[in-house]
Amino acid sequence: MVARGGPVADRPGAARPVSWPGVLVCAVDWTEVTAIATAVLALGLVGALGAAVFAAQQVREARISREALMAAEFFRRWNDDALVEARRMFGSYSSPEELRDAFAAYVAVDAPEAYVFYRELDFFEQLAALESRGAFDLELIRLLLGRTLVERWEMWRPALHEAHGPGVYPMFEGLARKLR
Repeated sequence: MVARGGPVADRPGAARPVSWPGVLVCAVDWTEVTAIATAVLALGLVGALGAAVFAAQQVREARISREALMAAEFFRRWNDDALVEARRMFGSYSSPEELRDAFAAYVAVDAPEAYVFYRELDFFEQLAALESRGAFDLELIRLLLGRTLVERWEMWRPALHEAHGPGVYPMFEGLARKLR
């Protein structure tokens, strides 16, 4: 079959070329165009989802690396001479009451020993503040310090209440509560 000098395609809905001298005219099958556009859109969507998953993984890995670096630095401080001195002083007291009496006396006269003790207290308060703001993972703290932090708070609580009243070092107290 020939229409205006050109062949007609055998399948229904197919483009039917029509020729005039020097001109080729083609009808468009919009179902095929829609199918091709849908396939291209689907491929683009799959690519975008893949990129989003990759970006999320990169953000997670960066957060873990940042936490690891911060943890290494923080626990390096735990072994610095200044904190070792504070831990040695702390270790010389065998009960919370003994520590309470000594610390209250040091604070009352503004003795240098009080400031040595404050190093440890400030360390735990800073660690707790960082954890509360999401800079440190609670499970990492639990793995590295766990019971030590809770036991330290139990020893320090009577001393702090005696010397300063309740409510001092609230972040340290809250972190110890979370780790129980």
